[in-house]
Amino acid sequence: MLPTKAKLWTVDDYHRMVETGVLTGSDRVELLEGQVIEMNPQLPPHAATTQRAFRYLDRLLETVAYVRMQLPVTLKPKSEPEPDIAVVRIDANEYGDRHPTPDDIFLIIEVADSTLLGDRQQKSLVYAKAGIADYWILDVNAKQVYVFREPTLEGYQQEAIVAANTLFALAAFPDITIPLNQLFLQNVL
Repeated sequence: MLPTKAKLWTVDDYHRMVETGVLTGSDRVELLEGQVIEMNPQLPPHAATTQRAFRYLDRLLETVAYVRMQLPVTLKPKSEPEPDIAVVRIDANEYGDRHPTPDDIFLIIEVADSTLLGDRQQKSLVYAKAGIADYWILDVNAKQVYVFREPTLEGYQQEAIVAANTLFALAAFPDITIPLNQLFLQNVL
């Protein structure tokens, strides 16, 4: 038997699949390294942490950046993920004619409860290859932040685990500090 080779899709192929109805709005998928990947369903802690982090960052950064929640970013030629949060350049057209690309992206955040391994390995490599300078994973279970910086084609050269009780800044805005605990769902007694 001859080995088979998987067809890898480009971003343009992926867009054509959407335009022709092969993929629809009810398909919860994203394009990673040429593969159409089904996205995991969100449990309440993941959804609540995503919403909380989005609201906090949106208010904090409103004059310097757009904060987008679960919207695509285009990483040509073969990836168009939908990160939980993307902090991007302000665009006069509000990205009405395209999705943000690496030149527009200040920070990507993924929220992880059951997806930590995939976010640390697969997605970090996708983001590093695209040159995303600042990639964070909010670990819902351990209440800590994985910070990836210094991207190369082989992955990030710098990875740190930062406790939620830390003040931290985005690489693009070093003068704006974030109390990381503000990004996490707070326990209510």
